[in-house]
Amino acid sequence: MVVTYIRPDKNFDAAGEQLQLINSYAHSKNIVIDDEFIDHTSQNKRLEQRKNVTEYFRGNEGATLLIYDVWVLSTNMEDLIQMFSCLLKKRFTIHFIKQSVIISEQSNSVVVLGLIDQLRQKLQNESKRVIGRPLGSKSNSKFDKHVNEIISFIKENKSVSEIARILGQRRSSLKDYIESRELKLAAFSSLLPQSSEDAEENLINTISCPD
Repeated sequence: MVVTYIRPDKNFDAAGEQLQLINSYAHSKNIVIDDEFIDHTSQNKRLEQRKNVTEYFRGNEGATLLIYDVWVLSTNMEDLIQMFSCLLKKRFTIHFIKQSVIISEQSNSVVVLGLIDQLRQKLQNESKRVIGRPLGSKSNSKFDKHVNEIISFIKENKSVSEIARILGQRRSSLKDYIESRELKLAAFSSLLPQSSEDAEENLINTISCPD
């Protein structure tokens, strides 16, 4: 069983970007996705308030989980550690696409800690910046929920006008969305950087220790 977990956040990546990269990754690895869960729960919610999430993971014990980045699980360090512990205890194999790292209960503990520390550093850096949407990020769109369909239609060589008609949307709005998300590129090639053979070592080397 292969499942994806997507959680959009205004300060990170929208659902469309995550779906785009997850689909591209799955295609490049010949992975067939059986189910996807898009979680619109606010990042401010603690894990005990996200019952739908914990129930979903509990019901898919032993699955392969595709996630874009660590922050998708949680941006609260306490919750993140609990989620890592429980997912690995429940025998999940987790693909972190941005880092090109796969972890399971047999993984090197330093790799797992490296993933957590990478997020810690990111949040620390973000807290020093001006509050607002990071430069270059994209807001959520009404088309995000249709991104898989849109990519499929593009692969079938359907025109923007045809896709807009099928979705019941304006052509101009859809055209802007396809161009801003680079969905034609996602449909016909991989948007992912080449995976490093030393991805785990590179991740470990990012761990920041006090001087």
